[in-house]
Amino acid sequence: MNTTPPREAAPTHGTGSHETLPDETLPDGTGSGGTSAGTAGGSDTPAGRSRLLLLLPLVAFMALAGLFYGRLFSGDPARLPSALIGQPAPPLDLPALDGLATPDGRPVPGLGSAELKGRVTVLNVFASWCVPCRDEHPVLVELSKLRDFRLVGLNYKDDAENARRFLGRFGNPYAAVGVDAGGRTAIDWGVYGVPETFVIGKDGRIAYKYVGPLDADGAATRLLPAVQKALEAPAPADASPADMPKSTTP
Repeated sequence: MNTTPPREAAPTHGTGSHETLPDETLPDGTGSGGTSAGTAGGSDTPAGRSRLLLLLPLVAFMALAGLFYGRLFSGDPARLPSALIGQPAPPLDLPALDGLATPDGRPVPGLGSAELKGRVTVLNVFASWCVPCRDEHPVLVELSKLRDFRLVGLNYKDDAENARRFLGRFGNPYAAVGVDAGGRTAIDWGVYGVPETFVIGKDGRIAYKYVGPLDADGAATRLLPAVQKALEAPAPADASPADMPKSTTP
């Protein structure tokens, strides 16, 4: 957004303006330059007040933008609050990434809401065009080796061929990949940007949200403790024992 003031409001200092000091005021009310104080474009004149009024919306916008930016990005961006924490996960009905297969040739399934209940799920929002997604990908590959939870991917506004190449080059850590071509599902999930990672509990509710690319420290000190907490939570009454993951922790 261009915040340059309109051209007619630009000369706010008014060429030729003269500030008259009190001791230079003449008896007839004019300054030593022959003009009354403020008549040369000062803020007390109609023209000066008009210029100030033109600038007020800009000043107010910049102040609000600065406040929002400070609140949003101060501290740890991975801990941005989400209104969805503790709420049921928004509906998922995403098709599979066409042509994506497991090493033994089986097609990788898409994402559906029914698969989020009865087990702890970690859902990662990614895209092939997202540079930070490449940075975090080795961490996701390591997380996929853990068997206590299911790691799935939401492919956001991506080209299918590029997404397949991305996962073919860097490895596919996901047990399922849902294609969100239009980005509507990501909006429903309150995604700020790519990448983001969610922990969904056995009850199908969002337990935790990590904003930004995962690194080893973020995974160890924030994501995995949230996963462990979700694993220790009691299973919902309607969860099938067959759906419950078997812990590999000794």
